Amino acid sequence: MSLDKEISRKSFLKIASLGGIGLCLGLFAADSKTHILTDEEIEAAIQSVELNAWVIIDTNGKITFVDHRAEMGQGSFHSVPQILAEELEVNLNDIHVIFGKGDKKYGNQVTGGSSTIRSNYKNFLKITATAREMLIAAAAVKWSADHSDCYAENGQVIHRPSGKKAHYGELVLAASKMPIPKDVKLKKRSDYKVIGKPSRRIDTKSKTNGSVTFGLDKKILGMLYAAVERNPRLRGKVKSFDATEALKVPGVKKVFKIKMLVFKTYREGVAVVADNTYAALQGKKALKVVWDDTGFEHINTADIYKRQEENVRTKEGLSFKKQGDPDKILATAGKKIDVMYQTPYQSHYAMEPLNCIAHHQGDKVEIWGPIQAPDWVQDALSEELGLKRENVIVNMTFLGGGFGRKAFMDYPHEAAVISKEINAPVQVVWTREDDSTQGPYRPGITYRCEGVIKEGKIEALKFRMSGQNNDHWREESAKTKANRSTSEGFLQPYFDNIKNVSFAEVPFEIPIPSMWWRSVYASTNGFAYESFLDELSHEAGKDPLAFRREYLDERTHKLIDKLEEVSGWKKRKKNEGFGVAITECFASTVGHVVKVSKNPDGGVKIDKVWAVIDCGWYVNPDIIKAQVEGSIVMGLGAAAFHEITFKEGKTEQKNFYAYPMPRINDIPPIEVFVIDNDEDAGGVGEPGLPPLAPALTNAIFDLTGKRIRKLPFDLNKV
Repeated sequence: MSLDKEISRKSFLKIASLGGIGLCLGLFAADSKTHILTDEEIEAAIQSVELNAWVIIDTNGKITFVDHRAEMGQGSFHSVPQILAEELEVNLNDIHVIFGKGDKKYGNQVTGGSSTIRSNYKNFLKITATAREMLIAAAAVKWSADHSDCYAENGQVIHRPSGKKAHYGELVLAASKMPIPKDVKLKKRSDYKVIGKPSRRIDTKSKTNGSVTFGLDKKILGMLYAAVERNPRLRGKVKSFDATEALKVPGVKKVFKIKMLVFKTYREGVAVVADNTYAALQGKKALKVVWDDTGFEHINTADIYKRQEENVRTKEGLSFKKQGDPDKILATAGKKIDVMYQTPYQSHYAMEPLNCIAHHQGDKVEIWGPIQAPDWVQDALSEELGLKRENVIVNMTFLGGGFGRKAFMDYPHEAAVISKEINAPVQVVWTREDDSTQGPYRPGITYRCEGVIKEGKIEALKFRMSGQNNDHWREESAKTKANRSTSEGFLQPYFDNIKNVSFAEVPFEIPIPSMWWRSVYASTNGFAYESFLDELSHEAGKDPLAFRREYLDERTHKLIDKLEEVSGWKKRKKNEGFGVAITECFASTVGHVVKVSKNPDGGVKIDKVWAVIDCGWYVNPDIIKAQVEGSIVMGLGAAAFHEITFKEGKTEQKNFYAYPMPRINDIPPIEVFVIDNDEDAGGVGEPGLPPLAPALTNAIFDLTGKRIRKLPFDLNKV
């Protein structure tokens, strides 16, 4: 083994003083190298173990993983430890997991884009394999044995010739002095004992028995509680307020005006601070607020889609991607398909409404809560409050769902502003109505899809989309470029096999905040693009799956083969409707086949959904299946159950009674299959959602001949 850096005697003594911490290895960006702690890093470790996503082994053999991201999606609280257990040769249940704080040393801490595993798995493997080899090296020195005669198993090192054993706790201090090995050999996939195998999530028990700490469960000494009455028109201001009745509510201590950052604008409201949550909420109800709603448009949903339709009908927009000359072919074609598709605004509606604790203390502020992006919160609060970034301390709790909403910075900023005003720690609690009416939302989008079929083949495709661009709220320069997600969801092999194709965005701006939602634009694009491909296959007189196969690559053909096999696609009967859709996002491809039949009471019923996911290298098939199942349920809700609408600039849906979720009896049987291959890891938490809506509406067309081009629709009225 060769030496990258040697640890100094002084540094070793400092490590030994850390109450039993023996070996710390850190996770950096996916392309960086593992390294021994520097003196500066060890000094930081004395203050806080969480300098990066450290793997920590103490002298008792206890292994701790400091999770630098939220646990949603595949679940970094389980899937990452499953990776660590494999190469470190320990029992998965022996790994203790804690959340890390927001810190630059972690690199990107945003839990989103289905990125935790796919971006970091190779480095996770390397880090833990490195730790294993250093422990083996320490044992070899202890026994004066050859390194090759020693191996690791079940948290201990074993000397093969003699049978001697030493558990990791006995070796960590010596291992911390070992040189870092270069080019550590990783296991072959065929040798995995933990990775790729189903196992129950280690956080399930605590989540179901009530012992886990979600944001709403968190309490700190001296904490007060706050509720905020916010302008229902999102961009309006507070003209005046009367707190007389609110201050009469027992427990209410203070009422004052605040504003909080929402991307590049500010939202105003009136905060009610009390001794308990109930008093704060009652005080909020008793407020009398006069709003100033001048200076911006009070939009209606009908106006939104009317303008979007006009946009895609009359404007070319900003070109995102163009190859060949689809415009010429469309202009001269004797027959073409030219249709519009529309998707609605959607709320995130996480089961746990937004909440956050903040304690502003002069030159620093500390945050606790369900947060998907602690590093973004640090950036935002340091700028808004004029604090050093390192003085913005962000602590993550478990999320009660997120779907992108809890990667936003408005609710931590709001809590910090209130804490600063009252000079005390405070927990700000949002009601379901707050969560529903304040956004930001998944944007509603209108698509114009044009295509030409010639001799049974796609001769040209042209797509234009018009809807809010999430990047515009953050980057002014983004307004001169097409939405970077214009073709998201559309499979890359199509570009290789369709000569004439173009994608463009026609910009659309309104005063409604929009942001990413599970699978982001793939959830809307997928409906338009995959529905339109179904229309083209019908025009070509070809089977929808066979039609797609003509334009896709060998890897996707295997996914299609699996879809055909499990769904009985080639054996479908006349009175059954079968629909298919295949989409791609976050480096994974997912195909759905949906089967529907006529409901005796009217409309249609969904009989079954088959899903096949190709996410390359993967960790836990059970978690993958659960994520795809959850995505299907969420996709079904967005397709056929709920939407956000606006009237005179106000959100009309305030709670579940107006934004109904699919119930258990609405969910059809679902079967999920995972493709095995040696490709790099793709995302899992989001790619299972986009194919559901188009596969469902394509199935309804197959059964009834009715083409559904606007969501949501009512299954009982088809």
